Amino acid sequence: MQAVLDALAALGPKPIETLTPVKARIQPAFPDALHAVMRRQGQSTAPDPAVTTQDLPYGSDPMQYARVYRPAGGGTKLPVVIYFHGGGWVIADVNAYDAAPRLMSKQLGAVVVSVEYRHAPEAKFPAQHEDAAAAYRWTLQNAGGWGGDAGRVAVAGESAGGNLAVATAIYARDNNLPAPVHILAVYPIANSATDLPSRRDSANAKPLNAAMLKWFGYFYTSSMADMQDPRINLVGANLRGLPPTTIVNSQIDPLRSDGETLAAAMRSAGDRVEQRTFPGVTHESFGMGKVVRGAYDQENFAIGRLKTAFAR
Repeated sequence: MQAVLDALAALGPKPIETLTPVKARIQPAFPDALHAVMRRQGQSTAPDPAVTTQDLPYGSDPMQYARVYRPAGGGTKLPVVIYFHGGGWVIADVNAYDAAPRLMSKQLGAVVVSVEYRHAPEAKFPAQHEDAAAAYRWTLQNAGGWGGDAGRVAVAGESAGGNLAVATAIYARDNNLPAPVHILAVYPIANSATDLPSRRDSANAKPLNAAMLKWFGYFYTSSMADMQDPRINLVGANLRGLPPTTIVNSQIDPLRSDGETLAAAMRSAGDRVEQRTFPGVTHESFGMGKVVRGAYDQENFAIGRLKTAFAR
């Protein structure tokens, strides 16, 4: 993990909280650091040819598209994972978050639909949640055409995308849509309280710190009231009757307590939840299993839980 952090520092990114969103989007980021470490170790950074991709629109806005990952060998009635990337709803895209959906497609033999959505501040909350819901409906309608089984659909995401995964499952429940068979939320944004333990002990962590959380919040919300909306503040949402859920957290992450408190809230609501906090890893570790042992453990845990869900 330290090797990736050192590689990121060597690329010279400026503190995100000092930048405009446009400048933050184009500067070096954690995927660049991961690739630098992989090259140093003699590993290829080329996309795994065992998986093919196709970009398809699910809405009229240029940002409303999805990258559909499929096993190169094809197949029918494959399980489907709808995946939402991170970036605080302000930065990053499906290109930056390629590793996890590609790995899931390969290891699960699944169709993985990596959803791009409108970004703030150009489109503020709740635009991202509306796009996630639209992409969910669209995937259910079109999964069969990609070799997927619309009866075996899971939702997954990292960080802001982990929030979208849970919020989309709530949307499906409240709008009488077929429920996902499983929710995978990796270090999700889930609790708007500012005095959580991890907000303090990881306030100066890398690559995500407390100042950056405030920066993201400033750009993706229009008012302080938005922060208490149950779509963002998931711990305050009606969580009853949600699918079995896996929550993955990193120890060195200001969002660690979000996942831990969300798990507690979901259990109180009667949901089946398994939550694990992995030691020695930071925010953005998921998808770095080729060079970070803790990330490898996170990925194996998450993919194992999805495998079990799809086998039922």
